[in-house]
Amino acid sequence: MTSKQNNETPVSAEAARPARKRGNRILWIAGPLVVAVVAGYFYITAGRYTSTDNAYVQADQVTVAPQIGGRVVEVAVRENQQVHKGDLLFRIDPEPLQIAVAQMEAQIEAAGDYLNASRDSYREASADLRSSDATLRNHEAQLVRIRELRSKGLVAQKALDDATNDVATARGTRDSDAATLAKSKTMLGGAVDTPLTELSGYKVAMAQLAKSKLDLSHAEVRAPIDGTIGKMHLQPGDYLNVGQAAMPLVSNTLWVEGNFKETDLTHVHVGQAAEIEVDTYPGRKWKATVSSISPASGSQFSILPAQNATGNWVKIVQRIPVRLQIDATNSDGLVLRAGMSADVEIDTGKQNSLLGRWTTNGPLEPQVALSR
Repeated sequence: MTSKQNNETPVSAEAARPARKRGNRILWIAGPLVVAVVAGYFYITAGRYTSTDNAYVQADQVTVAPQIGGRVVEVAVRENQQVHKGDLLFRIDPEPLQIAVAQMEAQIEAAGDYLNASRDSYREASADLRSSDATLRNHEAQLVRIRELRSKGLVAQKALDDATNDVATARGTRDSDAATLAKSKTMLGGAVDTPLTELSGYKVAMAQLAKSKLDLSHAEVRAPIDGTIGKMHLQPGDYLNVGQAAMPLVSNTLWVEGNFKETDLTHVHVGQAAEIEVDTYPGRKWKATVSSISPASGSQFSILPAQNATGNWVKIVQRIPVRLQIDATNSDGLVLRAGMSADVEIDTGKQNSLLGRWTTNGPLEPQVALSR
């Protein structure tokens, strides 16, 4: 039996040798073919998509500050609370402002009394002026008679001097009454029948009353936009000055800012479609649209921009911020928050092939993108 097995072994090896040759031949043919297909795919698609992981979710942020100073008597919201435009955030003590409104309303009433008193003063000044005019005319006539009598030697020089003095005194009184009348007329707006609403003093008082009422309305600080209250420490009893930061309010409108290398933006245009993947939700993609491209690199907006006109110059590829509008219709209830890290891929429509270079696709049609 042993000799029989030894005789069969060479035959099996001879039969297996052609099979191995066929397998090697298939690998030699299929291997390069697979490599060529994969390389061709990457060649064709290379250049059409540009991506970056230097991207973050962004949102408008409003720093809520009072327009009047005062002590806080009520805080109506808490940290991380959702609010809508017009919701009460906090209230400043309104009592001093209410007193100011009452004071100005009283001043408006006093302006009416002042108008009536000014009209009475005008009439009184008119009467005084008529009386002083009559007195002056009487003294002037008396002076003429005294002069005639003095020329005939019928009266003493003292009588002439007294008559001359009386005329001068009457003329001074008449001039004073005329000035008083002019002053009363000016205070009445140039005419005795000037309406109350046309007086400058009344207009000033009304403007001050309007300002007092506006300040009173600002005692209630309300949300200017829909959003979420950020980190805050405001408590009742705190004193706030005008313009002092009270709390941050983060808008519900979100977008993604991708900082692309300048060399990756050759074919990027506004309106092109993009996909966004946020690190918080791996594998979940949001559709987006390129809404705008920054007019300058990020370094140009820094406090100390780069000074390239120096001897020790090193060329560094700059990054250009690109704003992408998120399509919130496919959010599936997932919540995005400002500051989250994201990966962005933009479809430029550029084909890296001979046919694609001859028939380059233009910018994609802009799409309406809603965000939350």
